[in-house]
Amino acid sequence: MKRIYLVAMFMVLFFASISAIDFDEYFADATLRLDYSFAGDAKSQEIYLDQLSRLPRWWGRRHRLDEVPVAGDGTITMRDHRSGKVIYMHSFSSLFQEWISTTEAKMVRKSMENVFLVPMPLDTTDVTIELRDPHHKTTCSLTHKVIPSDILIARKGERVVTPFITLQAAADTLHCIHIAYVAEGYTVDEMPQFLEHCREAMDALFRHEPFRSMRDRFNIVAVTCPSHDNGVSDPGAGIWLDTALRSHFDTFYSKRYLTTLHLKHLHDVLAGIPYEHIIILANTDHYGGGGIYNSYNLSYTRGDRFQPVVVHEFGHSFGGLGDEYPYGDDDPRYFPDVEPWEANLTTLHDFVQKWDDMISPDTPRPTPESADSTDVTRRIGLFEGGGYLSKGVYRPVQDCRMRTNNVPEFCPVCQRAIRRIIDFYTKP
Repeated sequence: MKRIYLVAMFMVLFFASISAIDFDEYFADATLRLDYSFAGDAKSQEIYLDQLSRLPRWWGRRHRLDEVPVAGDGTITMRDHRSGKVIYMHSFSSLFQEWISTTEAKMVRKSMENVFLVPMPLDTTDVTIELRDPHHKTTCSLTHKVIPSDILIARKGERVVTPFITLQAAADTLHCIHIAYVAEGYTVDEMPQFLEHCREAMDALFRHEPFRSMRDRFNIVAVTCPSHDNGVSDPGAGIWLDTALRSHFDTFYSKRYLTTLHLKHLHDVLAGIPYEHIIILANTDHYGGGGIYNSYNLSYTRGDRFQPVVVHEFGHSFGGLGDEYPYGDDDPRYFPDVEPWEANLTTLHDFVQKWDDMISPDTPRPTPESADSTDVTRRIGLFEGGGYLSKGVYRPVQDCRMRTNNVPEFCPVCQRAIRRIIDFYTKP
């Protein structure tokens, strides 16, 4: 019996080794930047290729290239043109896909910029990008060819690079996670304050598990791009400012939703800098922020809730975690016939793949709210209310960093999900 087990394990390891993608066989140590426009309305969407650019280095993973850690709302798949073999995959979400669930998207068609970073192929490659709806069905896709020798692939980040400062160097800079803090609404004279806010945000992040115990896997820089005006645009107050990243509040007419739609400009600012994940710090005391999976995290800085907000939004942009609070039951993004891809939310459609293994047998399902404050973040169960809905969506614990600003930690389920993503990026 033991011999059969050993043979089986050998076969698993053998086939895993021959199926693994060798980075150096297919890619150069450079980045291919893909600029797209997502366009449409609530009924139909389209994808258009805008521009291809080459950046000097590749700062992403060099292993598990044909996998994604979570599904997201869309996927980019690169295939070797000659063999059709999948050589790289990347999952993401986008502000555009949030927008098509709004009332405005039922009345008008819009387009939004989207930028993605993938390794630069050595040979002709077919790239497919697809968007999915809340039912995980593909709504639109685009396949295009990339020929590395194409003279119209722009070169960026080779001659002019925005000044930046390294805040923390990873123990292994080849197998690590690169984060760039980017200044928004800070004038030249205010850059010392920006750096203080960067260190404050960094300290806040590494007070949370699993970031605290895995800190040496992160390489962090601060990008000091100055703004002409101080602060951030506030359309609801009639204030429009000239800032480095042109961000503003009132995204989708939500007062506290702070985002930037100018992703091409954002990535131009970052060209030539070691980065993969982006945290934008906005110089404002107006409460708000936003986080989009594998796109960026944006947070206000001048307020008592800055630290929990910037960490919460990183839970979205890096960890792919969902909001665990109800926010009104209009325009739902979660439905009973499909399991959310976010690790910390469930509709019970396929709960066995979530945190079913972490619930004690004696815990009732659904789980009632507890009046004991010491039990709030520790007891794992099925608490109803999450994903902006009061009914039909369940979260792991009564309270968590992904639910309120008052809780000091991510819950055990969120911690496990984040740990798995950190391992995915950093373990060869």
